[in-house]
Amino acid sequence: MPPPIHYHYFARPLPYASTWSLQDRIHNLQLQLRRQQSAHPDLLLLLQHRPTYTAGRRQTERSIQDDRLRLQNLGADFVSATRGGQLTYHGPGQIVGYPLIDLSRYSPVMGARDYVCRIQTFLQSHLQHSHGIVHTPSEHTGVFLDPITKIGSIGVQVRHRLTSHGFALNITREPLPWFNQIVACGLGDVQAGSIESKLQKSLSVQAEIPALVRQFGHVFQRDMVKLVPQDEGEIGEALMALESEAEEAGRWLENPLV
Repeated sequence: MPPPIHYHYFARPLPYASTWSLQDRIHNLQLQLRRQQSAHPDLLLLLQHRPTYTAGRRQTERSIQDDRLRLQNLGADFVSATRGGQLTYHGPGQIVGYPLIDLSRYSPVMGARDYVCRIQTFLQSHLQHSHGIVHTPSEHTGVFLDPITKIGSIGVQVRHRLTSHGFALNITREPLPWFNQIVACGLGDVQAGSIESKLQKSLSVQAEIPALVRQFGHVFQRDMVKLVPQDEGEIGEALMALESEAEEAGRWLENPLV
């Protein structure tokens, strides 16, 4: 059986670019340790981002330059990412998960398509088991409340059988006005929804974490162990440095169009 996945939840919303750099740093460390036939950790990072719009790797700078200027003027960051997919939003009120796991630990080796399907199953199962929400099937990747309301997004990268980027699930209403400023994921007839808007009651992002972790472990057939940064050497130091950066950054700007 593969070793446990260590998970960590960041208490403060994180800057996107620095979190992306952290993923890349961990990927390189995992790859180096694997080549040395040393133990390398599998991780699940759970967090919220500061308000950020991100473009997918297939979008050119010329095609997004107008959106970049317009959205930055709202007070959000704008980053061209290496994940799949198109323009989307990440911010407070939304749980973002970055599984950094080695797919070669599965027998047979888990392919990228199976991996994405498991992420989708995991999100759908969390909604049903934790909130009694049954998703609506869609031809599009992601999780839908009904044919035109999307609540969860998936955009991953797999390099050398090591995963990065991941999923996002809207918990509160806070991300919705930001989503209204874009055609998210290139789906012009789709709007963003949240668990809060579906249930018409207030929810806490942090309160979602334990059930999400349990469901992730169930779908991926792995034990889940809470990570203690102080005990994790170079990776732990990087996690703590990112949390300090988020604290020093202070409060972000609220969407002026809310």
